[in-house]
Amino acid sequence: MLCCSVENGIKVITLNMLSADKLKELCWQQQISVDELASHLARGGFDKQKATVAVKNWQKGLLKPEPRADDIRHLATALSVEVNDLVDWRSSCRYAPMSARKARLVTEMITGRKVQEAMDILKFTRKRAATMIDKVLRSAVADADEQQADVDNLYVSSARVDDAGIRIGTKRWIPKDRGRAHPIRKKACHIQVTVTHI
Repeated sequence: MLCCSVENGIKVITLNMLSADKLKELCWQQQISVDELASHLARGGFDKQKATVAVKNWQKGLLKPEPRADDIRHLATALSVEVNDLVDWRSSCRYAPMSARKARLVTEMITGRKVQEAMDILKFTRKRAATMIDKVLRSAVADADEQQADVDNLYVSSARVDDAGIRIGTKRWIPKDRGRAHPIRKKACHIQVTVTHI
């Protein structure tokens, strides 16, 4: 499921995804084979062979074909667990107007912490990237709350920042003395925060 929100000109995209680690761990705990799971996924246009390939890809973390909400529901019934035990909630901000290196300093502080503790850290961190990462984290938690997940038991499983290059439309050069020009590199980054159950 994909949600999108815009606040102060910043677009935050929220997505709940099938967790490969949780799927693999539940299959190992309950001793269920890939063929047994594939038999629960068979539907129109998705025969048993395609379903087997899909389950193998999902266990590796490859989301091809992308699992639909019905597929996740069928996997949960086959494993006799709740749907929320199989998914992670991922939220991202694309082309955030800051350097990836500066944002990584903040995301390293919250990775692996409980959600409330991470929000407290971001609230009192005196870095410009903290407010942007806080918005992304709150978006992921709001999506988890909407899916009836237990918000008190959520933690930040991963928070990563990727470089997005130089921002388009920014001034590239600053004039200097004797006809020289020095480059200005105003960078952008992609911020991605994933929350999951303990």
